[in-house]
Formats: sequence, C-alpha cells, structure tokens
Amino acid sequence: MTKHLPNILTIIRVLLIPVMILFYFLPVPWSNIAACAVFVAASMTDFFDGYFARKHNTYSKFGAFLDPVADKLTVTTALVILLRNHPTILMMIATAIIIGRELTISALREWMAELGKRATVNVLMVGKIKTVFQMMAIGFLLFEHDLLGLPVYTIGLVLLYVAAALTLWSMFAYLRAAWPLLSET
Repeated sequence: MTKHLPNILTIIRVLLIPVMILFYFLPVPWSNIAACAVFVAASMTDFFDGYFARKHNTYSKFGAFLDPVADKLTVTTALVILLRNHPTILMMIATAIIIGRELTISALREWMAELGKRATVNVLMVGKIKTVFQMMAIGFLLFEHDLLGLPVYTIGLVLLYVAAALTLWSMFAYLRAAWPLLSET
C-alpha cells in the first residue's frame, strides 16, 4: 500500500477537480467555502504525494507523468472558474501568465526529454515558491468572503499578482537554462 500511496493521492487530486467545480457553482451560501476546502485538500495531496514518495523511495513512471498533470489541471481549472466569476483585466492577465507558463514549460520539458536533456530544465526553487503563492492565492480567491475583518479576496488578488510575477521569473529561468539548446541552428 505504501508503495502506491503517492499515486493514489495524485489520483484523488484529479478526482477532486469536478468536486471543486460542483461546489463552487452550487447555489448555496457556503459554496465558495466548500470549493476552497476541496482545493486546499487537493493542494495537500500534492504535498503529501511527494513527501511519501521521497520518504519511502517510491517512484513510478505513472506517478512521474500524472503528478504534474494533476497539478496543472487543478490550478488551471480553479483559475478558469475564478475568472468566469471575476472577469477583470488583471485577473485575465494573471490567469494567462500562469496558464501560459505551464503550457510553455510543459512543451519545453517534452522537447528537452526528446533530446535526452530533461535534466536541463529540472524544477527550480523559484518554481516551488511560485507554487506556494499560487496555491495560497487560489485558496483565498475561492474562499472570497472576508474573515475576521481580513479582506480575503483582496489578499488573494495580491498573492495572485505575486504568483504571476514569480511565474514569469520562473519561466525565464527555465528558458535561460534551456537557451543553449534552443538557440542552436
């Protein structure tokens, strides 16, 4: 069971996506809170699948494939549903930056893997920090309601803009690392 736990957690993360959507659009006063709770639970599975995989030294090709896909699906879905309800220009720009970076880096990694140079674009610390800001921002934005006098949605927007800036920084760092191969004629 321990060997398969990281993959099980990743599959749960994927299965939570339609639950998050359903809760977000339920016509009840607690829909945002429920969607936020599901998103936080999904985010926690992302942490724990990596933790258990490292702790028990379990690796699978399926997990290596599915984990980043689950992350991107969860974040992209959350951003799209937030953008639908809050279609501001700044929300659109931040969403486009985050989703655009994910597509760009995924394509870059795939291309680098074809060249046998996948290690050139390994995960960077700025990417991990970006992920933390992204997850916090989306959680706050999904929650949306003020809490104990704190403007939760506004805090979420600020965190989202920081995440978008870190996203650009991260993308440029990956592209810079891959540039010697990209610039070959």
